[in-house]
Formats: sequence, structure tokens, C-alpha cells
Amino acid sequence: MDFNEANLLVKYSYAISELAEKSALSNRIDPELYARYDVKRGLRERSGKGVLCGLTEISDVVSWEERDGKRKEIPGILRYQGYDVKDLVKNCIAENRFGFEETVYLLLFGKLPTRAEFEQFNEMLSEFRVLPRNFVRDIIMKSPSRDMMNMLARCVLNLYSYDPDPDNVSISNVLRQCLQLIAQFPMLAIYAYRAYRYYDTNDGSLIIHKPRPEYSTAQNILHILRKDNSFSDLEAKVLDISLILHADHGGGNNSTFTTHVVTSSGTDTYSSMAASLGSLKGPKHGGANIKVMQMMRNIKENVPDWKPATVTDYIDRILKREVFDHAGLVYGMGHAVYTLSDPRAEILKKYAEKLAVEKDRVEEFHLYETVESAAKQLINERHKLSKPVCANVDLYSGFVYSMLNLPADLYTPLFAISRVGGWSAHRMEELINGNRIIRPSYQCVKDSQTYIPMDERK
Repeated sequence: MDFNEANLLVKYSYAISELAEKSALSNRIDPELYARYDVKRGLRERSGKGVLCGLTEISDVVSWEERDGKRKEIPGILRYQGYDVKDLVKNCIAENRFGFEETVYLLLFGKLPTRAEFEQFNEMLSEFRVLPRNFVRDIIMKSPSRDMMNMLARCVLNLYSYDPDPDNVSISNVLRQCLQLIAQFPMLAIYAYRAYRYYDTNDGSLIIHKPRPEYSTAQNILHILRKDNSFSDLEAKVLDISLILHADHGGGNNSTFTTHVVTSSGTDTYSSMAASLGSLKGPKHGGANIKVMQMMRNIKENVPDWKPATVTDYIDRILKREVFDHAGLVYGMGHAVYTLSDPRAEILKKYAEKLAVEKDRVEEFHLYETVESAAKQLINERHKLSKPVCANVDLYSGFVYSMLNLPADLYTPLFAISRVGGWSAHRMEELINGNRIIRPSYQCVKDSQTYIPMDERK
């Protein structure tokens, strides 16, 4: 910010504050009206179930089944194109290979690839990882940002200018654009982080590593991020599993629904992806694991020993709004759909423990387990819930990323690197099946007004 900008902020700060108060008063709607008009706030029924507003084959989030005409809670299931994500992870591990690229192929094309199809797909992604000539110098290095999600969105919008056919929404052209973005997201995010650390924080040397064609997405993330390029096989495999688990989560999650809404307008792929990035940036969506890390840091600073009884007492104080951020929330616990269990959390917890052994952080892993156990009990007791509450994937994802020495600035971009595969699949699905712009209804509750000439207004 230069001197003139700072002066403008000071000059108009009081006026803007007054205008903000007027805006708050003029835009406040009586909460009773939402019930009167039966508004589905947040596109959710009063039971908490999402309003059905579309169909998808890409992924399914299941937490209950009907038995004898009654709804019965079951352990959570996440399916990609009909395949249980637990089976995808289990078989990749059993075959000692990386699975994120196979998962993206499955989301996009609805089937598991043959070996020949998989090799061709990997070769294509490897070629597409190369950014346009001078893009890093002209776009990333010349205007670094302290927020990696904003920078990622800016890079995506700039790629529009490098595309020879950016507005063509034919299936073949959109697929080509999506594949390029899936391949390029890791480079965009990590190069942006490196440029910011160098120019804005004077953090040592500016190191820009090129991706290696023989590496998977997970391997390349660690390769281009780390100064010495080194990583263990377990580190890369656990990161790969995290990418698989975050690749999609039904059509109704906020950023994916954004993909459907913006795509339905007929806009270009880059604008659609930038909009989804804006959604994912929100702390209620993609930034949740950062809140978990902040909470866990607070617990470690204020709980002298990590015995279950002591940790439980502190969790109770968090719920009473006495400590931490006074919001009364245990971050990483609870989910809009899952009740008995979040399958992503179950899988990531298992591999977090393996990584904790390698990193000599087993005691810290047990602290996370204690927080999970205590919160399950205390949240139900305090709020008298009719349904159980479970840990969600955010409880363990931040811990995994910290063990991988990934900077917190990249936690949400890593989510985007994974989820761009799902967004791409949903964009294709909307283009093929939508044919109508998405336009829900809003009831206007403002009375009609009579125009008053300016000199007569009070």
C-alpha cells in the first residue's frame, strides 16, 4: 500500500464506518420471516438435510439407510462413481502405487482405467504440467500475494489470456482446459508460495524446481516444494491418500455447487474454476483444518500434561466458550452429513498414525485421539444431540500436513489441488446435462416505496 492509498483509508474511515452501520440496518431481515415463507436457509431442510436441486453420478455421500420404513444412521460411506473410496485407497496401497491420478480419471470418465489408459492419462498430465512460457516470471513473480488462494485464483484467470480458445465450451475443449488446470494447480500454488516467501518475507533464496515427468502429483508437490527435493515413500503415499480423499464430496458442497451454478451460465472454464476457488477459500469450507491446527496449538500451550482427564477438562472449557477463540466449537468435530463416522477421517487417521511413527510424533497423535474421544462425549452431553457426532477429515488432515512440513499457507491450496479434479468432473456433467441456468427464487419482503425528490428527503 502506497502513501496515497493509506491517506485515502484514513480520510474516509469514519464515513465508511457510518455507511456500514446504515447498510447493516437497511439490510437486516426479521428472522421470523424465514419461517413464515418456509425459506430453506442454506438450501437445507429444517431437519438439516440438503434440498435436492440436482442429480449426479460423480460421487455420493452416505450416512443413513432406510430399514423397515425408518431412517437408520450408518457409518459414513464416500463413493466415487459408485466405488467406495476405502476400496480405492486399499487397493492402491496393496499394489504399492499412487492413486490420485487414477481417482481423477475415475471422476472424469466414470470408470477405472486399464493400464494402457492410465499410462496415456499420466503422460498427458505430465505434459500439461508445464506452464506457459514466461508465466512464472510475468504473472507469479511480478505481483506476489500473501494469500495463496487469491494468488491461485488470479493465476487461473490469467491463464485465460494464454489459451488459444478460452471461451469455447465444447466438451473436448473444456476437457482439455480442465486437464491442464488439474496438472498445473500444484505448480501455480507452490511457485506462488515461493515467490511470496522470497519477495515479501526475505526468506532466503528463491528456488523454483521443475516437476519431474516420472513423478506422481503427490511426489511432485514434495519435490518442487522442498529445497532439497527429498521425501520418503511414506510421505508421498500419505499425501497421495489425502489428495484422493479430498478429490470430491458430492454435488452439494459449497465449492462444487458453485461450479454447477457458474457453469450453468455458459461462462468459460477459467472463470468457473476461479469462482470455485473463491468458495473454497472460506473458513467454513476449505480453511477448516487451519482452525483445527490453531485449536490444537492452544491446547498444547495450555494443557501441561496430555492425560485424558486433563484434556477432557480443557475441551469442556472450549465448549463453554471460556478458552481458545470463545466460539464454543471443537474444530474438526461434526459434519453436515456424516454422523457415526467420516470415512475420510477414518482413513487419514490410520495413515497419520503410521506417519507419526516415522516422524517420532506418536505422543502428539495420541493427543488428537484424546481430543476426538473427549469431544464426542462432551458435545453430545452439552448440546443433547439426537444424533452422534464424529470427527471429520479436518481433524487429522492438518496434523498430516504439519508432519509433512507443509506450510500452513498451502493447506487450503492443497485442498484445491485435489478438488479441481472433482470440479472438472462436475463442470463436464453440468455442460452435458444442465441446459438451464441455475436460478433459485428469493422472496422480496420489502414494501414498495414512493420516490421522494432529493430536496424533500429527510
